[in-house]
Amino acid sequence: METQMTGTDNIASAKAEAMPLPAKWLGATGAVPFVATAIIAAFGPENWSAWAAHALAYYGAVILSFLGGIHWGLAISDSGTAKISAARLCWSVVPSLIAWGALLLPLFYGLMVLTAAFGLALFVDTRAGTRAVVPSWFPDLRTALSIAVIASLPLGLIGAA
Repeated sequence: METQMTGTDNIASAKAEAMPLPAKWLGATGAVPFVATAIIAAFGPENWSAWAAHALAYYGAVILSFLGGIHWGLAISDSGTAKISAARLCWSVVPSLIAWGALLLPLFYGLMVLTAAFGLALFVDTRAGTRAVVPSWFPDLRTALSIAVIASLPLGLIGAA
């Protein structure tokens, strides 16, 4: 029995096919440390919980900084044009500054700040997608990965308490 695809199915399918396979795999493997350390922090042996919660915060800070770096790279790739986006350059350093500040806070509060910052980064990346300043597949990838991250960071709070 054949099923017929609707117009929205075709669009979703084309978007999914347009996402490079390495981006899918590297994105998914990049989410593994979030999920693994959050589970260990929340449900692992007591002597591992604090270590895992710290590892989660450190990794979160690194990845948040990486997300800002994506926008720096996009902004400077426009250097051949008449105008580089000052707003994009400004945003590109904000995730690193938030990440650094989060690491200076007590662990519990740092994980909360990182959770909020990943939500903000997702908002910015989704908006960049609607403005067509990132590849069309990028917001879908970021949304899927952000769900894993934004679920993992609060779970790690159990080990930080």
